[in-house]
Amino acid sequence: MHPLQGAIERFSAIGELDSHPEARETFIAFRHELTQGRVRAAEKINREWRVNVWVKHGILLGFRLGKLTRMGSDSCLPFVDKDTFPVRKFSAENGVRIVPGGSSVREGAYVAPSVICMPPMFINVGAYIDEGTMVDSHALIGSCAQIGKRVHVSAAAQIGGVLEPINAAPVIIEDDVLIGGNCGVYEGTLVRERAVLGAGTIFTRSTPLYDLVNGRVLLPAAGKPLEVPEGALVVPGARSVTKGRGREWNLSLYTPVIVKYRDDKTDQSITLEEWLR
Repeated sequence: MHPLQGAIERFSAIGELDSHPEARETFIAFRHELTQGRVRAAEKINREWRVNVWVKHGILLGFRLGKLTRMGSDSCLPFVDKDTFPVRKFSAENGVRIVPGGSSVREGAYVAPSVICMPPMFINVGAYIDEGTMVDSHALIGSCAQIGKRVHVSAAAQIGGVLEPINAAPVIIEDDVLIGGNCGVYEGTLVRERAVLGAGTIFTRSTPLYDLVNGRVLLPAAGKPLEVPEGALVVPGARSVTKGRGREWNLSLYTPVIVKYRDDKTDQSITLEEWLR
């Protein structure tokens, strides 16, 4: 149990916080732990991901405590936001490469050394971005999203966060995943290691995933996220509407489809040159 967990849970349960000035001090200490990656909204234990609900409570506590404040400067994109969540400032010692052009990262987001951020992109509070990952232009990493090592989040990809409901698992992308341009990964989806998501593929918990290779339809178990298998290569697809007017009008609905599993040929086609990093 983290030393701050008890205090975060106690303050989160209090209705009126104005008479508890120590609540802000506790939150600032908690936010620092998030920024340093020492606490996470979810963590992997024996291949199973566990949601740390108290961490989500801590982030929501920050929103309750914050006051709207003008931040930034006239020469550097001024903005108005809760003062408990300022923009994170980086130095060369952080080892994070942020290419100029309008990107921003909130305090309370962990960005590991060797991560590359291409402009413009946004990383929200509670997100965890591990080593060697590239966040490309116009990409969004939502609150509490967990991104593994050597992941490529391609241009305009949207990674949902899932801060609420409080018990829901955030979006989790494991190591060595390639997320194609304009992908959308939402609502607690879990993408296992080395999966490849083709451009424009969209995942939600309620969307069935058709596995052509193994002849099965993947759906989330009760209380679990939709899980994209390890090494799966997924592309956008469609399934026929077989009931009512849908059949008469020859309609189809979007669905993601696994067309193969990763092999040497796939690896050669998606490998990024190391010098880009």
